[in-house]
Amino acid sequence: MQGTTMEDRKKELQVLLEKIEAHPSQPLKAERERVVVLQKMLAADAQAK
Repeated sequence: MQGTTMEDRKKELQVLLEKIEAHPSQPLKAERERVVVLQKMLAADAQAK
Protein backbone atom coordinates (compact mmCIF):
# COMPACT_ATOMS: atom_id res chain seq x y z
CA MET A 1 0.00 0.00 0.00
CA GLN A 2 1.23 3.46 -0.86
CA GLY A 3 1.43 6.31 1.65
CA THR A 4 -0.22 9.68 1.31
CA THR A 5 1.89 12.21 -0.55
CA MET A 6 1.85 15.99 -0.46
CA GLU A 7 0.40 15.85 -3.97
CA ASP A 8 -2.51 13.78 -2.60
CA ARG A 9 -3.05 16.38 0.11
CA LYS A 10 -3.03 19.21 -2.46
CA LYS A 11 -5.65 17.38 -4.50
CA GLU A 12 -7.79 16.75 -1.42
CA LEU A 13 -7.53 20.43 -0.48
CA GLN A 14 -8.61 21.50 -3.96
CA VAL A 15 -11.61 19.16 -3.90
CA LEU A 16 -12.69 20.46 -0.49
CA LEU A 17 -12.31 24.09 -1.53
CA GLU A 18 -14.40 23.47 -4.65
CA LYS A 19 -17.09 21.76 -2.56
CA ILE A 20 -17.19 24.67 -0.10
CA GLU A 21 -17.34 27.19 -2.94
CA ALA A 22 -20.15 25.27 -4.65
CA HIS A 23 -22.23 25.15 -1.44
CA PRO A 24 -21.47 28.36 0.49
CA SER A 25 -24.75 28.28 2.43
CA GLN A 26 -24.02 24.88 3.97
CA PRO A 27 -21.97 24.76 7.18
CA LEU A 28 -19.62 21.94 6.03
CA LYS A 29 -17.84 22.16 9.38
CA ALA A 30 -15.82 18.95 8.98
CA GLU A 31 -14.68 19.98 5.52
CA ARG A 32 -13.62 23.44 6.72
CA GLU A 33 -11.71 21.91 9.62
CA ARG A 34 -9.94 19.52 7.23
CA VAL A 35 -9.01 22.46 4.97
CA VAL A 36 -7.24 24.10 7.93
CA VAL A 37 -5.36 20.90 8.74
CA LEU A 38 -4.31 20.38 5.12
CA GLN A 39 -3.16 23.99 4.78
CA LYS A 40 -1.01 23.65 7.90
CA MET A 41 0.50 20.39 6.65
CA LEU A 42 1.30 21.86 3.26
CA ALA A 43 2.77 25.02 4.79
CA ALA A 44 4.98 22.99 7.12
CA ASP A 45 6.18 20.87 4.20
CA ALA A 46 6.95 23.99 2.14
CA GLN A 47 8.99 25.49 5.01
CA ALA A 48 10.93 22.25 5.46
CA LYS A 49 12.18 22.40 1.87
